[in-house]
Amino acid sequence: MTNWRAVVIGFLLAVVIGLVGIALPGLGQLTAGLVGGFVAGFLAGGGLLSGFWHGLLAGALGGIVGGLLIAIVVGVAGIALGPVGALLSGLAGVGIFGLAVLIAFVMALESAIAGAIGGLLNP
Repeated sequence: MTNWRAVVIGFLLAVVIGLVGIALPGLGQLTAGLVGGFVAGFLAGGGLLSGFWHGLLAGALGGIVGGLLIAIVVGVAGIALGPVGALLSGLAGVGIFGLAVLIAFVMALESAIAGAIGGLLNP
């Protein structure tokens, strides 16, 4: 069974570290996903597969939120530029959607691996 408390804590930790990572070079988004996934897996416990699952969920939530933020920024920029900007942002939206899916996949995968390690440390 999924421990949603562990998933939400891991997700929130990844978001906070990601926001700090924007301001402080060196931390970055990779560290945020690793730490969030590890914490989710460790809090959930239950071994390798349970940690993997919980880390995967925490990372996927982070990727989804990141993709939505990118979409909102592009949408607002398109509206601000008028009809031509709306057309251009619509065309760019297809590429941005692909990028957001790739980012979500990478964040989920790295968080899942870190979560598996966290789950092993808290059987």
